[in-house]
Amino acid sequence: MSRTLLVTGGAGFVGSALIKSLLTEYPDAAIVSLDNYFTGTPENHVNDPRVSYIDGSTVDIAKIWAGQGLTAPELVFHMGEYSRIVQSFEDHDLTWDFNLLGTKEVVKFSAGHGAKLIYAGSSSKFGNDGQDENLNPYAWTKAKNIEYIRNYSNWYGLDYAITYFYNVYGPGQITTGKYATVIGIFEHQYLAGEPLTVVSPGTQTRDFTHIDDIVRGLLLVARKGSGDGYLLGAGHEWPLLDVAKMFGCEYQLVPVRRGERTRGQADITKAMELGWRPERKLDEYIAEFVAAHPR
Repeated sequence: MSRTLLVTGGAGFVGSALIKSLLTEYPDAAIVSLDNYFTGTPENHVNDPRVSYIDGSTVDIAKIWAGQGLTAPELVFHMGEYSRIVQSFEDHDLTWDFNLLGTKEVVKFSAGHGAKLIYAGSSSKFGNDGQDENLNPYAWTKAKNIEYIRNYSNWYGLDYAITYFYNVYGPGQITTGKYATVIGIFEHQYLAGEPLTVVSPGTQTRDFTHIDDIVRGLLLVARKGSGDGYLLGAGHEWPLLDVAKMFGCEYQLVPVRRGERTRGQADITKAMELGWRPERKLDEYIAEFVAAHPR
């Protein structure tokens, strides 16, 4: 292999989908996943000899890399962080360690090896004219990482591009447990014959992005992007109650959850300048799901 690519969080939802596409896009590359398996699972591993999976923390990335005797990576896709809003109040220490300590080491590691860093920022940064970045530990740590990456590049030199995900859904999403995604939860409840639980008041909006569109965006930003501001969303905000109604079954409102924002919609202008367009639509995806699983 003539090059090495690193994906942190490579055994997770987005990371595993990304690795599948990297194998096609970079046929001459060896791909390394570094994952602590907090939400990632061995079931997400891609069975290909060009992919290596390392169980470890991003805090120890430099030591782990040296211990494995690996060559310098050309690209570092940093997906391996804590990524839930409400739960970050309960998991404050984990959020701090994964997102601040871990990312500090990934940034230093990338710059030290001359690798381009592709960072998965959080759309929570943009809500309420930027004020929502202080709503919860997760959003705050993600916003601070953006500041740190930009400053580190100015201080020490770092080739980077920052993407922002908007409510990723699709095959491989987490459907159960406290780290499940919204669409994953709805799908699980639908299949179980249960009413869908919609957080009150139901009028709050989200922009939902299919995993295929996210991966295409990451690959494009890796090849052509530079700096901050690549928002990857569908550019459409859906009220959560309307999303639940698409499944055509009963639903019920549940209490408001701490730290959640009221609106979310991506400004995809900068990503579109690279030639990216979202291709998958949420309503069509749900219609296909319901048609494939009639109740």
